[in-house]
Amino acid sequence: MIFPALPDAHTLAVLALIIIALFLFTRESIALETSSLAVLVLLVVGFQLFPYVENGEALQAIDFFSGFGHEALIAVCALMIAGQGLVRTGALEPVGRSLASLWSVSPALSLLLTLVVGGALSAFVNNVPIVVLLLPILTSISLRTGKPASRILMPMGLSTLVCGMTTTIGTSTNLLVISIAADMGLARMNMFDFFVPAAITAGVAVLYLWLLAPRMLPPRETPLGDMSPRLFTGRLHVEEDSFANGETLSDVIEAVGGEIKVSEIHRGPDVIIRALPDVVLQAGDHISIRDTPTKLKEFEEILGGSLYSGETPVDEEHPLGADDQQIAEIVVTQGSPLDRSTLSRERFADHYQLATLALHRDGKSIRTIREDIADVRLRVGDVLLVQGSLDQIAAIKREGKLLVLDATVELPYTKRAPLALVIMIGIVVTAGLGILPIAISAVCGVFIMFVTKCIRWRDAAQALSAQVIMIVVASLALGTALLKTGGADYLAQVFLAIAGDASPAMLLSGMMLLMAILTNIVSNNAAAVIGTPIAIGIAQQLSLPAEPFVLAVLFGANMSYATPMAYKTNLLVMNAGGYRFSDFVRVGVPLTIIVWLCLSWLLPTIYGF
Repeated sequence: MIFPALPDAHTLAVLALIIIALFLFTRESIALETSSLAVLVLLVVGFQLFPYVENGEALQAIDFFSGFGHEALIAVCALMIAGQGLVRTGALEPVGRSLASLWSVSPALSLLLTLVVGGALSAFVNNVPIVVLLLPILTSISLRTGKPASRILMPMGLSTLVCGMTTTIGTSTNLLVISIAADMGLARMNMFDFFVPAAITAGVAVLYLWLLAPRMLPPRETPLGDMSPRLFTGRLHVEEDSFANGETLSDVIEAVGGEIKVSEIHRGPDVIIRALPDVVLQAGDHISIRDTPTKLKEFEEILGGSLYSGETPVDEEHPLGADDQQIAEIVVTQGSPLDRSTLSRERFADHYQLATLALHRDGKSIRTIREDIADVRLRVGDVLLVQGSLDQIAAIKREGKLLVLDATVELPYTKRAPLALVIMIGIVVTAGLGILPIAISAVCGVFIMFVTKCIRWRDAAQALSAQVIMIVVASLALGTALLKTGGADYLAQVFLAIAGDASPAMLLSGMMLLMAILTNIVSNNAAAVIGTPIAIGIAQQLSLPAEPFVLAVLFGANMSYATPMAYKTNLLVMNAGGYRFSDFVRVGVPLTIIVWLCLSWLLPTIYGF
């Protein structure tokens, strides 16, 4: 095995920066957009201070900012906004309602249909809205049927990933790979150019997710099964001999250790007093308080009052009740007003009239009501266990700004839903028929959504992800540096040297497996953008068509199945289903092997290797 000679200093610096970038992208303690910006800054500053000149032409540092205007990024952002339009209008509600009704007929066939429909939709729409649509439906079905949600949520989420790779617009990864390959001189792939091998593979994968995956997943406790104490509202009656009689509200709160939360004070039949600190309590007052039954009885004992539920004294024969209350989950999704914010900053309790009982992250409860949940910085995938009135939770679901999981299948639906769906179909058709490039088609579709008020600018801002934008721009910049400095050719030579006398089919399979491993550790977009120039370099050195090697990178970078952090929808289903890291490994690794083996056979067969 003879390795190629070391490249020049610029190439070595770029390769070192790629290693640093891949390391930073794996650090949970550093925001991905921050890592991406750091990589971009290092590239720009480095090439500004140490210019790179080849054949009399300098690589300008400003060129690394071109990713902000790259057609792939424009297409990705426009499609994210269009997908948000479908969610906001409830355009996919009929699909969800039909799937929900079928579960009462045949659960097994209904699961298969859910996987197929979810997968088919994800071929044309970003899979995040699809998962957001199906999560409340499947959670409700789980609660009503007693079937563990953990056995259906992960197969659903993974099916959208598998089927999303069947078209050019199914994932942002596909758009990036195809655009970069076109920039390097390859013929631009149309929407369905690689549909056949991807669809065959997706079919095999869906059968695995239907027949085997649910049996491989143990029943897990979901957040709705959390045993955190529930909150009840009671009225503490101030007696003549009560400690509270004649004391200010601030003194009363201090007497119970500052834990009591008073919403209002009722004085007489018609007078309601705001719970201000300097209010002096009197005998006959009713203090409205909310907490666990244990704490409410503790307050009653300390303050020397009498606890009532409505007009009935609370005792063993008449315990606290909450007939109008409902427990539900709120999942933090990309674009949610809660993403990267805190409950206190968003005034969650005041705005939504919900009490937060627990916070679940990474499949386990990390906070309860006895801890300060309000100040925890939330992130995508977090699940809030909340309690509120039936009417309030129903209203929040109809509003459509928060993803609510409960025992109902009520989904938001507006009169503009059919129009939003027609616009999305128009985007797909015009791009699929080659009438317009997908970037132009998607932007036009988004414009029509704004004109017809299917979506608002506020919704569009929420749909856009700084994380996605920055990782795409940084990855494109790294890809440019790798290509222009000759780093891609050097890595291609190293790959061929390691492979030795392996056949083209083995090289293609090895490249795909490398991308599959990388995408489960770092960002799939980063893996794709870095891998595409290398794949083209390998093909050129072997004098073989570049397209199958580019597809090997595309398919490999889509295999984000084996870890929860590999893709954002994995985090959504992880916390909603109460999964552990090992559950993704147990189901995702076999799925990766199945998809890899299928494509390792199909691609060489189709391209005549």
